Amino acid sequence: MSPEGTDFLYPFIEGGERDAGALLADLAASAHAKATESARVGTVTLERSSEALDTVAAAMAGRFRAGGRLFTFGNGGSATDAAGAAALFTRPPWGARLPARSLAADEAVLTALGNDVGFELIFSRQLIARSRAADIAFGFSTSGNSPNLLHAFAEARRRGVLTVGTAGYDGGHMAACDDLDHCLVAPSDSVHRIQEAQAVLAFELWSRVQARLALGGGERR
Repeated sequence: MSPEGTDFLYPFIEGGERDAGALLADLAASAHAKATESARVGTVTLERSSEALDTVAAAMAGRFRAGGRLFTFGNGGSATDAAGAAALFTRPPWGARLPARSLAADEAVLTALGNDVGFELIFSRQLIARSRAADIAFGFSTSGNSPNLLHAFAEARRRGVLTVGTAGYDGGHMAACDDLDHCLVAPSDSVHRIQEAQAVLAFELWSRVQARLALGGGERR
């Protein structure tokens, strides 16, 4: 294993710990600390975003009621978060099934676009081909600085698509992006905690959209 190994996560393992009992205690304490911090960040994120979540949910419900579809996207771990959000809307544990698609799900399309026109355009080109004005573009980023997301938001805005993003840290470039209608921020410096909080945000947003649709609510276009 490289000198770095996993010491940034579990320094007591890389440090040559040989006492099984002490090692297990350290592992348990580490897991507990991470879970506690994850819960804290999730709670803080929801508290700070509650008003914005209501606004976004109303806007999204209005789009769905007008026949709109949800397009999600992100890079790396955020691509899996985008896929999870799309699956939540299309195959929900309860409530209405809503049309959603992850733009990071098709490896053939992604590699073709990356090879032919550039990685920074892999999402915006798909929005050109697939989206219409009633739709929703929802981008996931931990840094808030991903160029291909910013290109996608710009293209979506030009096409009249509702643009929603979630980022970590202080929101990065997404927080100041004029092409983004709504930016939900998970305030943490840990990529792991950011992505966990973003999963909480996505679920809460889905839940509020469902509630508005069930009550016949949502902004009309």
